[in-house]
Amino acid sequence: MKFQESESLELKKSTSELKEAVIAIVAMLNKHQRGEVLFGVKNDGAVVGQQVSDKTIRDISKAIADHIEPKIYPVIEHVAFDFKQCVKVQVEGKEHPYYAYGRAYIRVADEDRQLSARELEKLILEKNRDRLRWDTEVCAKATVDDIGPGKLKSFLKLSGLKFDTIPNTLEKLNLVRGGKLLNAAVLCFARKPEKFFPNARLRCAVFGTLDTTFTISMQDFYGDVFYLIKKAEEYILEHINIGMRLDGLLRVDVPEIDPEAFREAIINAFCHRDYREYDSVNIAIFKDRVEIRSPGLLYGGLTIASIRKKMVSARRNELLAELFQRSHRIEKWGRGIKMILEREPATEFEEIGTVQFIATFKRKNVETPSEGFLGTTTQKSTQKTSEKTSEKTSEKTSEKILAAIKADTTLSARQIAEMLGLSPRAIEFQLSQLRKKGILKRIGPDKGGYWEIV
Repeated sequence: MKFQESESLELKKSTSELKEAVIAIVAMLNKHQRGEVLFGVKNDGAVVGQQVSDKTIRDISKAIADHIEPKIYPVIEHVAFDFKQCVKVQVEGKEHPYYAYGRAYIRVADEDRQLSARELEKLILEKNRDRLRWDTEVCAKATVDDIGPGKLKSFLKLSGLKFDTIPNTLEKLNLVRGGKLLNAAVLCFARKPEKFFPNARLRCAVFGTLDTTFTISMQDFYGDVFYLIKKAEEYILEHINIGMRLDGLLRVDVPEIDPEAFREAIINAFCHRDYREYDSVNIAIFKDRVEIRSPGLLYGGLTIASIRKKMVSARRNELLAELFQRSHRIEKWGRGIKMILEREPATEFEEIGTVQFIATFKRKNVETPSEGFLGTTTQKSTQKTSEKTSEKTSEKTSEKILAAIKADTTLSARQIAEMLGLSPRAIEFQLSQLRKKGILKRIGPDKGGYWEIV
């Protein structure tokens, strides 16, 4: 029999490593509220066994009782694997954070890492969030006068509900308590939610390379959560390539990333993000991918593997999710991730540290027609359409070119084209226009010369 250490299983060769086992128990409890330790199994998974007596069991129980706070009550069993004597310790507990020898630890992969003061504070806050959800807290400074009636009426129309008065409508939607507005009401319907929540913001950026070293454009948006979702969708469509296909005799635009897929990821980012974090939802568009970054990790013990394989959901913001569902923006049964993967199978999900969840969509090369795109006889036409769409919908291409040249005056047209994700022909045309307007000047030959911004 072979075992493998994980975030919820620790292997110890013998009880000589009892102190390390106690630390591992605390780390697993703080991460998953459960864990298991096997004594008599080496960390490579090989069963070696050890001597097991009543005293062995008592020593393990005493170490756990003496050195773990708050108290836990483990299940300790004398077991056999491959006819070798071992000890299995199973623990569960929801009173985290737990401490071993006066210190708190967290499980990361198969290692136990001591928590920093900030991480410990977040763990304590996470424990109490079910009782103190952000979206159901009262926004003390907001009043009914801060609510935009037009926003409320638009929501009701989408939800198939009738408008009465603002106070009565908010009451019916469970968005007030004791006559005070809840955070969810302000975030969704206030004229200026950012007045109360600085993180009611969307931050977008386009980068000219595979990382953040060269920024082409950056823009921040403020407003209610439904407005920010709309702006996020528009921003991505403005800055990715648009190909085309024929549907009978009609030309149909085909974005390189399925709009329904990234729209679902955007909605998830705003609906399930951690609003206690000051950071905003961020859209980062690189040459090869689009990242949708949301503050906060997966909630309720969910993992990347579980959301990819099963239709499960755990709602950090239950009231906010209810509003999204009423207006038909999300489904109740957690089909969002499945739909994303059906439409964009290469989508990747990742948790960064303890602060951020990222959905990454791979960009496609529309210069190489894929299924559904026009064939090679119309490839040039498709490419031109893509370029025109990008130039019309994105910020002025000339501004991007000037920004690139300002950073490096020796860039060639081909290098600029690669950075901006456009064809050399389109860049040469823009450079020609800038020179005609007297904005840009070429000093020296094509090879060995440089640009000068007049």
